Amino acid sequence: MVERLRKARRQSLKALVNDALREGLKSLAARNRARVHVETESVDLGRCLVRDVDDVAEAIAGAEGESFK
Repeated sequence: MVERLRKARRQSLKALVNDALREGLKSLAARNRARVHVETESVDLGRCLVRDVDDVAEAIAGAEGESFK
């Protein structure tokens, strides 16, 4: 994306980054809108069906058999 913008604007990388920072800082300073509070309901999914969720490959192998590879 940066390279595409750089070519379209015919700017150096340094100039493009500086412009992007300036625009970003302006938009951050201009934001005074109140944020909307969003809440997600929790749901009880029951107990975990996989013993060790750290090894994803093993969990998939247990659920789908060794043919998943």
